[in-house]
Amino acid sequence: MERSRLARLQDFGQSVWCDDIGRDLLMAGRLKTLIEQDGVSGVTSNPTIFYRAITESSAYDDDVRELTAAGAGATEIMEALMVSDIRTAGDQLRPVFEATSRRDGWVSIEVAPALAYDTQGTVVEALRMRDLVDRPNLLVKVPATAEGVAAISDLTGSGCSVNVTLIFSLERYRQVMEAYVSGLEALVARRRAGDDVPGPDEVHSVASFFISRIDTMVDGRLAALAEAGAGENGARLRPMRGKAAVAAGKQAYQIFRETFAGARWEALKAEGATLQRPLWASTSTKDPAYSDVLYVQELIGSDTVNTMPLATMDAFRDHGEPAETVTVGVEEAAYHLAELDRLGIDLGEIGAQLEHDGVRAFADSFESLQLALEAKRSSVLP
Repeated sequence: MERSRLARLQDFGQSVWCDDIGRDLLMAGRLKTLIEQDGVSGVTSNPTIFYRAITESSAYDDDVRELTAAGAGATEIMEALMVSDIRTAGDQLRPVFEATSRRDGWVSIEVAPALAYDTQGTVVEALRMRDLVDRPNLLVKVPATAEGVAAISDLTGSGCSVNVTLIFSLERYRQVMEAYVSGLEALVARRRAGDDVPGPDEVHSVASFFISRIDTMVDGRLAALAEAGAGENGARLRPMRGKAAVAAGKQAYQIFRETFAGARWEALKAEGATLQRPLWASTSTKDPAYSDVLYVQELIGSDTVNTMPLATMDAFRDHGEPAETVTVGVEEAAYHLAELDRLGIDLGEIGAQLEHDGVRAFADSFESLQLALEAKRSSVLP
């Protein structure tokens, strides 16, 4: 039987994770099918995904009734439903986790978005979630705000595996990798001092670089500049649309390879430390004018992860072309980003805005889910 195009991404060192979760995926056996037929080797979740899963399905209604009858409030019900799904996904991925020596087989759950700007609160909550889920293949998702970056270092130094989420800029990505490396160094120092903490070989991390939203915002800026300019200027700017996100991803990959090399990293590697792989997130195409596999096709390469919504998986399975691409056109990518800078399009400022918007969007989904569960809870109360 010929391997699917998704499964063949493994040949180029890329892991495919599923950016979806819910009873319809888990209980109907669809995740197991994706694992067996397409080589899917991980699951990511976020508050927006859980909001859709729980509010758009009747599969949770019995649990809501039982938890309500037991006296649980909306917040307790929400956490119980999410933890249950995460445990189920973790159990279904456990064979992958063991077969890949912990490289893959991970499932991710997000720290409450309200803590995005609270370092200590994030650390406490991440450790609580890790203990509550109680699965060895859990990654706790922490946003890459300034406060979140500080928490990442602390969590790594305590032996907690983290999925760093909402990375939108190259500068923030550098900070995230530094937090992971310094956290590992602190962990090694604690081990040598006799502290009862996990070894660095037991700590894993991915850094989720969000792709498509960069194009959405940059394209808007280019369109405004083109409209403001006359004739020739507009004709020059329009072809620049739809290239910033992939260019940023290719540059991020180069920074990743530079960071995890040299004496500092080799010393940690000798202690058993593992790479913090770049994970391409937000890889569904937002602009219908672009290929529906753009953010998969152009970012394939060794030691990377691409987490895809189900529709993007379907599209790549149908017409994607597995090949190493993340190392192709690196000079052109750097030139494109430099051109944007010369035009006054500040990718650092755009990244900061997208980070703020991302935190807010997840917080809104979190709050909306609480309200929806409160309404369900009220409807079943005697």
